Amino acid sequence: MLMTLTSPLAGRHMPFSLILSRALTALLTLIGVMVVVFVLVRVVPGDPIAMMIAPGASEADIAALRALYGLDLPIWQQFWVWFKQMLGGDLGTSISMKQNVLTIIADRLPATIELALLALAIAVLLGGTIALVSTAWRGTWVESLIDNINGIMLAVPDFIWALTFVLVLGVLVPLLPISGRSDPTIDHGLMTQFFVLEGLLRGKFAFVGDVLRHMIMPAFAIGLPLAAVIGRVLKNTMMDVMVQDYIVLARIKGLSSWRILLQEALRNAAVPALALTGVQFTFLIGGTVITERIFSYPGIGNLAIDAVINRDLPLIQGLVLTFGVIFIAVNMLVDALTAWLNPRLRHA
Repeated sequence: MLMTLTSPLAGRHMPFSLILSRALTALLTLIGVMVVVFVLVRVVPGDPIAMMIAPGASEADIAALRALYGLDLPIWQQFWVWFKQMLGGDLGTSISMKQNVLTIIADRLPATIELALLALAIAVLLGGTIALVSTAWRGTWVESLIDNINGIMLAVPDFIWALTFVLVLGVLVPLLPISGRSDPTIDHGLMTQFFVLEGLLRGKFAFVGDVLRHMIMPAFAIGLPLAAVIGRVLKNTMMDVMVQDYIVLARIKGLSSWRILLQEALRNAAVPALALTGVQFTFLIGGTVITERIFSYPGIGNLAIDAVINRDLPLIQGLVLTFGVIFIAVNMLVDALTAWLNPRLRHA
């Protein structure tokens, strides 16, 4: 008999064999990412030891430093040592920052997660609004106007939006801060780097407001292109849904147009948009790199640029591994949600 994991809603379950298959695939993918990244960062020209050694250092000093970081070993031995350390939760020591890589990433990751979640919320709300309004006024000048705006949002990359926001809202009309994560003069007294979450839980609403003011421009810069993608996909799906028999039946029953859109069409068109949103969210996290640099935002995207500039191999490996874990975890979660919401996928 097939084992299943049952959710609180009766009849909605996912085969255990499917979950196991996805987990094994994710593990193999992660190992593949580790191998590729480990090799690539070592074949790229440049010597990290030469970049960090003091001028006039002797050959003995260089050899000792190379041995300290294990760079004197054959590449397969370097990978095996790093792999064993990683299994024990040790990602090594940063060459440029002289700190534990896992500690550095754990200190910066919450900032990027909060920024990405805010950008995702903006993208979903804006993209959903675009799709609903376009569908409600299809065939009119309103649809044409929104399609043109959506095209501009999709064509302009996030770093151009970031530079535009800095120029307009940070320089010409200085309404919002253009750098950092919060006002350094504010003593927040928080214990974690999840400023928004912990700040709300502890009632520090003024500090949370300041953090959001610092996040709003980079979040919009990252979220606008994603909003355009969500809006276009959701609109096309809703257009297909609007000609289905149950929509016609809802009209015969006398339901209002907006009730049909929100209660019938949106609910049935949301599954493809959900799958797209989940996949795009992983790319959104990776897309924070340039935007964080522009706004001097202290997340792992900004950290990744510093790691590459300094040829910090342990830090680069740890960051790519972090991105890989996030990518795989989000995709597994989206697959599970999609299958849970769609009976045809759930019982396939």
